[in-house]
Amino acid sequence: MSDNKPKRMKDSHSKTSTDNKDNIKKNNMNSANSKPNTSSKKRKKSNHKKLKIFFIIVAIILIIFLGIFMYRFSKNGFSMQGFLSTLFGQNEETLANLDNLDFLLIGESGNMTDSIMACRYDPKTQKAYMLSIPRDTFIGNSEANATTSDKINCVYNIKKDPMNTVKAVNKVTGLNLKYYVFVDTKALTEIVDAIGGVEFDVPIDMEYDDTSKDNTLHINLKKGTQKIDGNKAEQLLRFRHNNDGSSYPKEYGDNDLGRMHTQRDFIKATLNQTIRANNIFKLNELLDIVNKHVKTNLSVSLIKDYIPYAVNFDTENLQSDMLPNESKKINEIWFVKVIDSEAEKLVNDMFFGGTKDTSNSEKYITVELLNGTGDSEKLEPALKALENNGFDVVKVGNTTAQKTSSITNRTKQEDDTISKVKSLLNIKSKTTTGKNNVDADLTIILGKDYK
Repeated sequence: MSDNKPKRMKDSHSKTSTDNKDNIKKNNMNSANSKPNTSSKKRKKSNHKKLKIFFIIVAIILIIFLGIFMYRFSKNGFSMQGFLSTLFGQNEETLANLDNLDFLLIGESGNMTDSIMACRYDPKTQKAYMLSIPRDTFIGNSEANATTSDKINCVYNIKKDPMNTVKAVNKVTGLNLKYYVFVDTKALTEIVDAIGGVEFDVPIDMEYDDTSKDNTLHINLKKGTQKIDGNKAEQLLRFRHNNDGSSYPKEYGDNDLGRMHTQRDFIKATLNQTIRANNIFKLNELLDIVNKHVKTNLSVSLIKDYIPYAVNFDTENLQSDMLPNESKKINEIWFVKVIDSEAEKLVNDMFFGGTKDTSNSEKYITVELLNGTGDSEKLEPALKALENNGFDVVKVGNTTAQKTSSITNRTKQEDDTISKVKSLLNIKSKTTTGKNNVDADLTIILGKDYK
């Protein structure tokens, strides 16, 4: 018995020792495992703190920007105009520095410029002007040699360049338009559909069927106020006369003149019904239509300057008219001839408030000025002399050296005009005639004799 007892105690001690070692090992392992957990918690806490600081900084920046925006918004006025002005970075001085926006609106249908309108928008007075130019207006240099290509609506087809039409309009009106908005008539019909149609008073019953080979135009509209959709809009805008030859009443303006009258009225109605608050949600759709069917040399940066003010435009402030004219048969072809004295007065009243000095006929004459002196510094004085005396210098450049200066009269300008140019530039040489192929009435080459 004595031999076994100590043995059991030893075994018990051994077991206790082993258990203690296991517990110590487990505690050590737990202790070791607890260190990474603490570190992870610290990292999470640190990241959370950084994220919180980041959001606080962003919130402060947004509050600052919102404060600045609201301050400018209040300065610009709490309105749609004020909101857009603030959004585009404009201030109360922007409007004061804006000029009138002048451009030529050209409507194309079947590769022909059927609608030609000189337009002006005055953002300060919120007034706009629209002057129709008859598509059959004679722009040729010689009635004896007149052909159908001497009609203003044929100018675009020469080079498919809207600027050619702009220059032709400037010549017959005395305006100095630099911009164009070239619109396929599909744009207007799609816009009409996009805004849900246009309420319009159709002036007469219209019934016409195209009897040409394509037979693509069918017009059937009844007189009276009605909702015009895109399809009806095309019929309305293209109508000139009925199948039986009858047209608009004479006091309204028959055939093409009546069509231009209707076009102006319908554009006015469409603008009036497009510029509405509920159409703001259709802005993307309308912009897609414009992008697809409209060409212009107006820059986006220029257009956006006028947008905030255009949203307040009231079409009651839109004055529209047609260039005074008379029909005339020239070389067995019917043309429209501008009545110069009446046209000059109307353009002066509409676009210049009756203040333009119309006594200087050189305001209508375009000049190509080329430097053949071999001295670049001599060009500027000649340019200023011409512009200060009312000539429209449309092209400036260099050419090969010339001994003497010369003038080429391309559009049969009067002797008094040529004499004035010679006097201004001290040119002694004779004037020659030349082809009208450079989009200018006169080509002036400064030679080495120019001082």
